[in-house]
Amino acid sequence: GAEGSTLMSYFSKNQIQALKPKITFSTLRDLQCPVLQSNDLQGKPEESCSTEELFEWLGAVLNQVSLDNKSSSFLSTYCCPEPNTVVEKAFLCTITGFIIPEKIIQLLEQLCCYFSEPKLAYWLTLTVHGFADSPVSWRESEHGFHKGGENLYNFVIFRNLDYWLQMAVGAHDDCPP
Repeated sequence: GAEGSTLMSYFSKNQIQALKPKITFSTLRDLQCPVLQSNDLQGKPEESCSTEELFEWLGAVLNQVSLDNKSSSFLSTYCCPEPNTVVEKAFLCTITGFIIPEKIIQLLEQLCCYFSEPKLAYWLTLTVHGFADSPVSWRESEHGFHKGGENLYNFVIFRNLDYWLQMAVGAHDDCPP
């Protein structure tokens, strides 16, 4: 009805301002990072970390949890999985807003270009979060908020352009095929 067309015209006029993503950059210094091998998802003792260990570590880094396992910390005694290496500088870019899939593909392509320059990184990650209380999820199902509202996927891209794709959804949600 009339209400629908009014809403459509409002969004078509205002969506560019309303949906403009917020971008923040930060530099993490002397960051302990897990050692990864692109062809070894399970990890090997003293050689590389597993996909699960990486995912847990990434959650700690993105939430700015200390990785030094201090017993005096009431927040976390988490420490970086073994084996690990200290990276002098790691760059963290966060983009917050409504981001369409085509833009995510563009971001992935730009990140892959990073390896064509003489850079030192062995791998990099791109994590895409849905809103915890989003009404939709993958496939035909509604998104079940329940406890945590998990709704994200993570690309780990390696220098040889191999990649891992990790997904996390709530217990009541469908996973993509």
